[in-house]
Amino acid sequence: MNAAVLHKTSELRHRPGPCPVITTDRLVLRPHKLGDAEAIAQSLGDFKVSRMLARVPQPYDRQDALDWLVLQASGLLPGWTLAITTGDDVHLGVVGLEPRGGQWHLGYWLNRFYWDRGYMTEAVAAVLERFFRRMPDTDVRAGAFADNLASLNVQRKLGFRIAGAGDLFSIARNRMAPHIETVLRPEDFRIPVRP
Repeated sequence: MNAAVLHKTSELRHRPGPCPVITTDRLVLRPHKLGDAEAIAQSLGDFKVSRMLARVPQPYDRQDALDWLVLQASGLLPGWTLAITTGDDVHLGVVGLEPRGGQWHLGYWLNRFYWDRGYMTEAVAAVLERFFRRMPDTDVRAGAFADNLASLNVQRKLGFRIAGAGDLFSIARNRMAPHIETVLRPEDFRIPVRP
């Protein structure tokens, strides 16, 4: 067997496999489709959402969403990027896991009109539960800007611990902002019970 094949096989063992469809009590998490572009553009065009993300430009329009979706649909990316829907297939937000610098990183956002309903905790918990079944010995990194208490609360409820702090550039804010970095070890993961 040639060395290139051995390297590729070894590399594939460190991936969670294809992006799944995950159903929870209230949500359906699915791979993205090009038809999600308008909903994504509306959500990320809202500065209250995009300011909490490091890599989203402002303004954000439909072409930005299509450019991102084409890359997601290409099948070339090793991680998962799932659309959050409530079963009616309307795109509400995103939960993604991607390898960066040899570590897995979690990212997520939700349309502002769906905040404070527990959707994000439910979605992230479901994605992490599936990810840890496929990658049981893998730590997951995350974080949030220090003024994003809702996101930090989601991470805390799921078992993430603070791993560091510093400043991170936000494209939407066009400046550096204080950022809290977190880590979740598989043995610390917990699924909160909904009231």
